[in-house]
Amino acid sequence: MGKPTGFLEFERVSESYAPVAERVTHYREFVARLVDDAAKTQGARCMDCGIPFCNNGCPVNNIIPDWNDLVFRGNWQDALAVLHSTNNFPEFTGRICPAPCEAACTLGINADPVGIKSIERYIVDKGWEEGWIKPQIAAVKTGKTVAVVGSGPAGLAAAQQLARAGHAVTVFEKNDRVGGLLRYGIPDFKLEKSVIDRRMGQLEAEGVAFRTSTIVSVDGKLPAGIVNDAKTVVTPDQLKAEFDAVILAGGAEVPRDLPVPGRELAGVHYALEFLIPQNKTVAGDGANPISATGKHVVVIGGGDTGSDCVGTSNRHGAVAVTQLEVMPMPPEQENKALVWPYWPLKLRTSSSHEEGVERDFAVMTKEFVGENGQLTAIKAVRVQMQDGKLVEIAGSEFEIKADLVFLAMGFTNPVANILEGFGVERDSRGNARATTDGEGCYATNVAKVFAAGDVRRGQSLVVWAIREGRQAAREVDAFLMGSSLLPR
Repeated sequence: MGKPTGFLEFERVSESYAPVAERVTHYREFVARLVDDAAKTQGARCMDCGIPFCNNGCPVNNIIPDWNDLVFRGNWQDALAVLHSTNNFPEFTGRICPAPCEAACTLGINADPVGIKSIERYIVDKGWEEGWIKPQIAAVKTGKTVAVVGSGPAGLAAAQQLARAGHAVTVFEKNDRVGGLLRYGIPDFKLEKSVIDRRMGQLEAEGVAFRTSTIVSVDGKLPAGIVNDAKTVVTPDQLKAEFDAVILAGGAEVPRDLPVPGRELAGVHYALEFLIPQNKTVAGDGANPISATGKHVVVIGGGDTGSDCVGTSNRHGAVAVTQLEVMPMPPEQENKALVWPYWPLKLRTSSSHEEGVERDFAVMTKEFVGENGQLTAIKAVRVQMQDGKLVEIAGSEFEIKADLVFLAMGFTNPVANILEGFGVERDSRGNARATTDGEGCYATNVAKVFAAGDVRRGQSLVVWAIREGRQAAREVDAFLMGSSLLPR
């Protein structure tokens, strides 16, 4: 424990944001990292609790009190080593994780929690700047080969762990660049892609091979709403024949639709049909075919993807942005005595919301209205919760002007025909069936085929994907070698 009275002496200092008027003019990150002294002070606020609930609140079980203490003492490299012992990519989680660890912080019961996420980012960014993060190349190669399908956080974490264990790992990605939704789902103003490229350089130096623009499928076909840059098709049978083990880590990519009258009108899009081309535009790959400039934009869905649509629309120069959520407005402050240390239900305002949006809750879309095939408005109705169900309020119908609508209501399941191509059993939600504990965990019903991340658990957080990728890597290593020294 760095300073026993630190939590009494020091206030939480959050990372600062660039002014709204400045940051909406570009797509770069706008969050200023803590400086050395501020990071030390924030580390001093950690109470080194007898039971550190932050560890369990974090899906990868980061050893948070230890690196808080090391930061307070200025032992930056030791802090980095502790951070990397549980998390392959803290520069990702330090930017985009919602920080369930902070919700579980004991100090948060009656004060502002320790700024765990900001300290995490501080540690890893300093590590890159100082040149402390280097490839960890396996001293001995096993001669075993592993195919990883999908280059999102689950696939990348599994690939890195297995490469460090000495296996020859090849990652297959259907898009033209590595990163999955880190690359193409999350806007650059939240995660600049140079951050991904930097880490990919480390993976390549450690021996991971990447095959982009390559889809693993029987026929190469995907459902509507899923971007596919693939120029090459590799079949599941080819992978099973050529590799000693296969990890499916492709994510839950099928977007939830809204099949109401007028869905076919021009101007109604899935969120990623807008966000992915925008990230490609920022990368220099041509203009986004969807423009929000000068338009009335309505985003349906109140989560992170909806927030990303809000921030991107404002950067396009939308004249107005409205975000609709079918659920009632959550309380502005959670009942900590009731929910701590679990993730609380409360109103969350993102940096994109601060840039300009009208948010409306308990609203159900009934119809998309248009003229000459083009969207002009939305018909909606207000709803309320009765006996656990949403019920329309009589006489509450209204219209919203809309030139563009983005459906950001989440994702339902992984692509079915890819799982079918492998012969993998699915659960009731359409995800790959595999357990996470005990003998044979992460293994599917198909010999030498494993599943991890969103493809197994459904749509979830980046930090959960990293956890599952690491744990699946250990199981694959044990499957190939009889035992494993990789951490779980």
